[in-house]
Amino acid sequence: MTHKPTASRGMTLVELLIVIMVFGIVVAAALSFMTQQNAAFTDGSNRLGALRNLRYAVGALETDLTTAGTNVPAGQPSVVFAGDDVFAFTADYTSNVTSDVSAVYVDPSAPAGLVAAPRSGVTIPTTGWSWPDTTYEQSGVNSPAELIMFWFAPDSTTDRTDDYRLYRQVNSGSPELVARSLLRDSVKPFFQYNRKTFDNTGASFLTPIPDSLLPLRHSVKIHGTAADTGHFAVIDSIKTVRINVAAYNLREADSGGSAEATLNRLVDLPNTGFGVLLTCGDEPILGASPAAAYEAQPDGEPAIRINWNAATDESSGEGDVIRYVLWRSINGADWGDPFLSIPAGEAFYTFLDTSIAEGQSVRYALAAQDCTPSLSPRTFSGTIAVPVTP
Repeated sequence: MTHKPTASRGMTLVELLIVIMVFGIVVAAALSFMTQQNAAFTDGSNRLGALRNLRYAVGALETDLTTAGTNVPAGQPSVVFAGDDVFAFTADYTSNVTSDVSAVYVDPSAPAGLVAAPRSGVTIPTTGWSWPDTTYEQSGVNSPAELIMFWFAPDSTTDRTDDYRLYRQVNSGSPELVARSLLRDSVKPFFQYNRKTFDNTGASFLTPIPDSLLPLRHSVKIHGTAADTGHFAVIDSIKTVRINVAAYNLREADSGGSAEATLNRLVDLPNTGFGVLLTCGDEPILGASPAAAYEAQPDGEPAIRINWNAATDESSGEGDVIRYVLWRSINGADWGDPFLSIPAGEAFYTFLDTSIAEGQSVRYALAAQDCTPSLSPRTFSGTIAVPVTP
C-alpha cells in the first residue's frame, strides 16, 4: 500500500508578524538592560574616579600639614597664614644634606633656596600679604624651616565656574599643581581651624575658630615675644585644620554636574604652638679642629676638602650637639656670616668646597652647636693657597 507524503504547512503572515514582534520585544528589553548596566557601571566608575582624586588631594594636604612646626627654631612662627582657601606654615620639610637628621625628608637634588627659611618676603597666594619681614636664624645660621603654602584657586581651564585647583608652593619656588576638578563643600569653606584653649582648672580642649575671624596671619615678627600675645597669638594656638572639599569626575569637567564625592577630614598639627626651645646644658665642647687640603676635581676645577671628627659633646659628654657651623675667610678677609651649617649625626665629617677660585688664599673656622642653641669656641684650619693652573 502506497502512502502519499503529507504537505507541511508553512507559517502564516500573522504568525510571522507575531514572532517578529516578540523577538523585537526581547531584543529591546535586552538592550535596555545593557544600557542601564552600562550607565550604572559608568556612574560607578565616575564616582570612584572622583573619590580617588579627592582622596589624593586630601592625602597630600594631610601628609604635609602634619609636619608644620618641625624643627622650627625659637622666634620663627609655625603657622604663618590661616585663611578659608589658603594655609601657610613653616617646617624643616626637606634638606639637601644626606646626613641631616632634623629634616622630615632628604633630597640631595633640592635647590638651596627651597630647603631653608626665605630671606626675603614671599607673597602668600590669593592674598596681598608678604612674609617674612625679618630673618630667622639659629646661632647666626639661616633657619632650616622653609615656608610651605597650600591654596585653592578657581580653575579657568574648564567651562565650569565653580571648580578649583589645589596648589602647593615652597618659598618663592614655582607653584605645583596637586589636584584639579575640586569643588567647595556646599556649606563649609575649604579650611576651618580649631585652637587649643584652657579652662580654669588648667585642662586643655579644642575650640573652633569662627570663620568670621579668618584670615589670621602672624603679623608679629618674633614668635613668643611679649608682642605675640592676645589676639595676635590666636594663630599660634591653632592645633587642627579641618579640610572640606568635594570633587567631580574629570570626564565630566565641562558638564556642570554636581559633586560625586565629598570628603571632610580633621588634621592634627602636633608640632605647632610651642615656645622657646629647652636648654640642653652647658656650652658645647668641640674638641676637634678642621683639616683642609686642596683637591683638584676631574674637570680641572679647584676645590678644598675640609674634614673633622665628631665633637666631644656629640660622641660623649652631654651628647647634645645638633649641628656644626663653618666660616670661611678668603684672602685674609673678615670671617663674616657663617658659610655652611651641617647637621650632626656622624662619627666623621667631610665637605668639599667647590666655590673657590684659582689664586685665592682660603682658611676655615669650625664651631659646634647644641640644642640650647649655643656655639662652642671656634677652631681653625690652616691657610690653603689655591694654585693657578698654567
